Amino acid sequence: MTADYAVVTWGLTRRFGRLVAVDRLDLRVRTGELYGFLGPNGAGKSTTLRMLCGILEPTEGGGTVLGIDLASEPEKVKATIGYMSQRFSLYDDLTVEENLTFYARVYQVPRAARAGRITRMVRMADLTGRERTMAAHLSGGYRQRLALACALVHGPRLVFLDEPTAGIDPVSRRNFWGLTRRLAESGTTIMVTTHYMDEAELCDTLGFIYQGKLIAQGAPAEIKEKAFRKPVVEVEVDDIRRASDLLGEWKAAEEVIRVGTRLRLVLAEEGGSAEEVAAYLGANGVTVGWAHGVEPSVEDIFVSFVDKERKARLREQLRAVSG
Repeated sequence: MTADYAVVTWGLTRRFGRLVAVDRLDLRVRTGELYGFLGPNGAGKSTTLRMLCGILEPTEGGGTVLGIDLASEPEKVKATIGYMSQRFSLYDDLTVEENLTFYARVYQVPRAARAGRITRMVRMADLTGRERTMAAHLSGGYRQRLALACALVHGPRLVFLDEPTAGIDPVSRRNFWGLTRRLAESGTTIMVTTHYMDEAELCDTLGFIYQGKLIAQGAPAEIKEKAFRKPVVEVEVDDIRRASDLLGEWKAAEEVIRVGTRLRLVLAEEGGSAEEVAAYLGANGVTVGWAHGVEPSVEDIFVSFVDKERKARLREQLRAVSG
């Protein structure tokens, strides 16, 4: 079974003093897939990746990366995988080609193979013509492409990307993800952390982490079908502010979000319908242009999971106090 998985962990835990940053994590990342690791800031995503890269030692539990044990061979893990973070250390005073050459040497790419590898990385990252450009003079999007190329220059079978598109513009984000998808389709296993829910839709498998715990895992369609059963409705109205206020006070609506000129709401109970939403608004004097059910987004699912988890923990705290 291990050969089918690039990453396997069991009870993986990391504490910093009293803070439990990662709490008994059981992960399975299949070989050759694009795995999205999702969570809000501070959820434990980056800490998990640093343990998987052999940078941080787990407090408890363990795991394997490409069959290599994290506890006994962390240096071997580092040499075998590729890693890129949002704070990836490019050398601004080196050119594109010089940065790639430096990392090829760090990863001990054989001298005879370096020129070919660097040429392929330049082409892959669409940096052709910019080989002599200083890294400091690249735009944010091209810096990220160069950072990815540096992480791939030694040809790793597994790459960890830690919030790689944070702080770059939407067009550069889309281009970067197109490149990432092509890498996955070529057989490279990719595990990427992000808090952009639109990016999550592009992944083969998703893992949702909140307060250090894995609260859901599976393919996007599978999670939507099996783990999220609340109806999602979009509605267009003549008075969006009044409609938003009314729906925010309505017990049947769990969440109301304004999306451009329409409202998107998650209903609190399975079985609710767009017709009920339209009837409620109409009965309160709001003219409804249209209302219809829509497929839940990854963001809808994640917010619902997080909210459910938060409520469950609050109940536990209240029981502990009352006990």
